[in-house]
Amino acid sequence: MGIDVDVIFKIAGVGIVVAFLHTILDQVGKKEYAQWVTLFGFIYILFQVASIVENLFQKIKSVFLFSS
Repeated sequence: MGIDVDVIFKIAGVGIVVAFLHTILDQVGKKEYAQWVTLFGFIYILFQVASIVENLFQKIKSVFLFSS
């Protein structure tokens, strides 16, 4: 029916790992690296969400027969 639970757990796992690494790097004094880790994690999740949205639009197209 909806999104697979696996995708939700993957996004949550990446968020937890990124938050953990950001905290560790920030406390060690590597603030630039912490920001890069956060940025790369955000970009990875953004691509995951973009692929989910693309699949949703493909399903909507197939329902309304707009695909060529």
